[in-house]
Amino acid sequence: MSKVLSILVAAIFAVSTGSVFAASHTKAAPAEKKEEMKKDAKPAEKKAEKKEAKKEEKKAEKKEAKKEAKKEEKKEEKKEAKK
Repeated sequence: MSKVLSILVAAIFAVSTGSVFAASHTKAAPAEKKEEMKKDAKPAEKKAEKKEAKKEEKKAEKKEAKKEAKKEEKKEEKKEAKK
């Protein structure tokens, strides 16, 4: 019975030690993945910047259109006022 108990304790020790080593190796892996993620994130950031630039251009175009519409309205009002 004591032999079975000692074998069981040794097996538990071996498994726990093995899991500690495996855990230490997996800790190093995410750092490499983070670098890869950063490399992959750069094109995504560029796409986001392009989208923002397009949005700003559209906003600027809308503002220009509104200004032109207001100028035309003022011209029409002046023409009507002269009549």
